[in-house]
Amino acid sequence: MQSLAKLCRVSRRWIIAVALAGALVLAGIIVVPRILSDRRSTPSAAPSGSATATAAVALGSVVPAPASVTPASGATYTLASGAEIRAPDSAGSVAEYLAGLLRPSTGYALPVRLTSDPSPDGGIALRLSSDGGAPEGGYRLDIGVDGVVIEARTAEGLFHGVQTLRQLFPPTVESRTVQSGPWTLPGGRITDEPRFAYRGAMLDVARHFFAVDDVRAYIDLLAMYKINYLHLHLSDDQGWRIAIDGWPRLTAHGGSTEVGGGPGGSYTKEQYRQIVAYAQSRYITIVPEIDMPGHTNAALASYGELNCDGKAPGLYTGMQVGFSALCPSKDVTYDFVDDVLGELAALTPGPYLHIGGDEVQKLSDGEYAAFMNRVQKIVTSKGKTVMGWHQLAAAEPSPDRVLEYWAPRVQADDAFDTTFQAAVREGARVVMAPADHTYLDMKYNAQSPLGLNWAGNVEVQAAYDWDPAAHLIGVDPKAVIGVEAPLWTETVRTLDDLEYLAFPRLPALAEVAWSPKSTHNWNAFRQRLGAQRPRWTVLGINFYNSPQLP
Repeated sequence: MQSLAKLCRVSRRWIIAVALAGALVLAGIIVVPRILSDRRSTPSAAPSGSATATAAVALGSVVPAPASVTPASGATYTLASGAEIRAPDSAGSVAEYLAGLLRPSTGYALPVRLTSDPSPDGGIALRLSSDGGAPEGGYRLDIGVDGVVIEARTAEGLFHGVQTLRQLFPPTVESRTVQSGPWTLPGGRITDEPRFAYRGAMLDVARHFFAVDDVRAYIDLLAMYKINYLHLHLSDDQGWRIAIDGWPRLTAHGGSTEVGGGPGGSYTKEQYRQIVAYAQSRYITIVPEIDMPGHTNAALASYGELNCDGKAPGLYTGMQVGFSALCPSKDVTYDFVDDVLGELAALTPGPYLHIGGDEVQKLSDGEYAAFMNRVQKIVTSKGKTVMGWHQLAAAEPSPDRVLEYWAPRVQADDAFDTTFQAAVREGARVVMAPADHTYLDMKYNAQSPLGLNWAGNVEVQAAYDWDPAAHLIGVDPKAVIGVEAPLWTETVRTLDDLEYLAFPRLPALAEVAWSPKSTHNWNAFRQRLGAQRPRWTVLGINFYNSPQLP
């Protein structure tokens, strides 16, 4: 398959088809965390007395690796039954989130006290500071015998500090039933901040649809590892997943199926708002994608006038791509795009609208560029920043646009890379998502029951052992704003399937995106990541037991 990709430069999902055919902050709207294990009737859990689930955790064992770790030898802190969590009013939602994490397993009341000058006083204090006590975008965590202090410049920084703190408790702290404890933390200081501003994951809900509760559950998993963007792939040949008022057949007809001919589904506007609000409560920004001008058969089947011949094709449940395209010469096409992007922009508080732009075999290069030039202007007219797959580099520049680079090494195209490099020099920013490192839908190995292999097998080391800033020749590292981990769902039907492909690779990519380059060391990382297994077990996560991890 790799040689086929190299020779033909064919699209990633065309190769998929060949391969498979052959094989709220809504400032403070957050009371308690959604319980990950509640989504299953019988979640997996490590016994409360097991050594792995109750053993003390080392200060430097956190994933992603913090920027600086200074242990305090011999000092520990044990959470007591009478402890309080104290925070200023503006961080009350984070304090409630932390209390909601700790109450079920400890059985402690852990009342939240809001105060302008929080001190731990034997408990946990969350502090907001503008005096330089905490790094920009990060946090400082101090654990002493008398209590815990998390300090940050923003509530988001405190939230990330809470994710680190939860990993320093024994894994049984993740249980939804009372455990025996003790709830002891290692003493010392962690000072931490992100390497990249954009730390993303992508979920394809178009090929197989995922309901609101499943998306929320995935958001909780992302938040654990300091992911701060969730890119939702809302439309494709196989399904249209978001309601648009002026075009109701998009969901009624175009959303009625999925890969393999299942029932499909779609989000109402209210359901989409629920996803956005839940993500905000976890300090995650939603990036909605409407792929165009290709990957549009669901739309074309819903409205014949979007086709150049005026005839609607049938619904599509296969996996081959490249055959569909909106008609670039019709005014109704741009009316449609304007309506869709306008309604989506109004629903989405984040800065980006992702307009896809990949794998358009049906249009000439000139037709493609003219279409994307016009669509980019529609995006900016809605007050949003353009984001698209790296083929968008062929269109004219748009202010601050972000190009998502997905090509694996086997599909490197020197001619196109020159175009991409020029786009970056003209001001485009880059999110790195090379398929042979970041695509969570790639198989781990030949025996993997789920996933694809058109970009090769991607084990944990392949996901971890690369540098986003140095990956592309001729691209200024300063133009790289982050990393994204896409999860396409041709073979994925359930939340268990999602988890199996995401874990343990998602935490590996989260570390690539968050941690300073100086901490990057595969042998050290595999030890820390392997030590996460008992925590995943308690949470009921369906993870792949990689032989690369101890």
